[in-house]
Amino acid sequence: MISFRDATKVFGDGPRAVRAVDSVTLDVARGEIFGVIGYSGAGKSTLVRLVNALEPVSSGQVVVDGQDITILGEAELRRVRAGIGMIFQQFNLMNSRTVAGNVGYPLKVAKWSKQERQQRVSELLEFVGLADKARSYPGQLSGGQKQRVGIARALATKPAILLADEATSALDPSTTDDVLTLLKRVNRELGVTVVVITHEMDVIRSIAHRVAVMERGKVVEHGRVYDVFASPRAPATRRFVATTMRDRPSKDTLERLRHRHPGRMITVGIREGAGSGTDVTAALREHGVDGAIVFGGITEIDERPFGSLTLELGGDEAAIEALIADLRSTTDVHDLGTRDAPRDDPSAIIDGDPPEGSPDEHEAPDVDPYGFAVDAIRRHGGPR
Repeated sequence: MISFRDATKVFGDGPRAVRAVDSVTLDVARGEIFGVIGYSGAGKSTLVRLVNALEPVSSGQVVVDGQDITILGEAELRRVRAGIGMIFQQFNLMNSRTVAGNVGYPLKVAKWSKQERQQRVSELLEFVGLADKARSYPGQLSGGQKQRVGIARALATKPAILLADEATSALDPSTTDDVLTLLKRVNRELGVTVVVITHEMDVIRSIAHRVAVMERGKVVEHGRVYDVFASPRAPATRRFVATTMRDRPSKDTLERLRHRHPGRMITVGIREGAGSGTDVTAALREHGVDGAIVFGGITEIDERPFGSLTLELGGDEAAIEALIADLRSTTDVHDLGTRDAPRDDPSAIIDGDPPEGSPDEHEAPDVDPYGFAVDAIRRHGGPR
């Protein structure tokens, strides 16, 4: 549905130029929920704005539903934008209009008849669970309700693509879950391709089918969400996974654990099939090794188990070595050593470390309500 081919976006000239998006080649499949994650300044918001040409590329190609939009004129771009909806972190609703007025505004600009507008607005407010708020104003709504209005407005003209730029960052965890559930319904029931931009791995874990990790304008890793969680290669990805899961003891936590557990400690990855908790239990029994869980966590990603357990092992040293070798044949194992001979876990996060990013990276801000109005006019072919 969306293809980036060596897409690059540069802001500024000369030595002060910033490569916000740097030679990105990436595909988003039709009908999937695709996540793009990165720390602040990674270039993810700039990347998503290349999709609807709110930011034109400096070089390379962006192909949307078979059309290379980098070669289109403004009139042709308006037709492409008609098939792309967008929701924002700060909602960008027009406070002077009711909920129904906000949702119906793109339809009015697109010159739908009054009857068609009313019917479509009614359908959308019912879909997002706000049928009783049609006459309310944005100032009377909660943050979650405002984002639901934003989603309804983005869906007004029946787009094939929905871009969600940090759409849950301003919401509390419970409201975030509700909005993510709604986005999954949009994808599943309406067949809309959804691209989610976020700095929260929990969002990716909850909603996305595939994910791309960005750092300093580049895509450093991408793939199915479970695979990226299970075998993160890039340092930025490992940090995101560790921060989200909290299933491995950090360096400071490990030091505290060693005071209480002086024996040999290992961290074992828990995955679907081989390397499951049952396998660990069976291996301990087979090798005659005692194992006490001292840290860990297991959750589900894509309806499959994922996480890790940190154990203190006791018993014959040769049996412990055989156990570790046995477990390593089916899953990842980090040998943390003992209190007297400690070893670090390369996948552990360091407490208090700031995330690595690019402070001089250009990130486009949210469009203000009036900016959205102008964009809506351009998108739907009305007067400029």
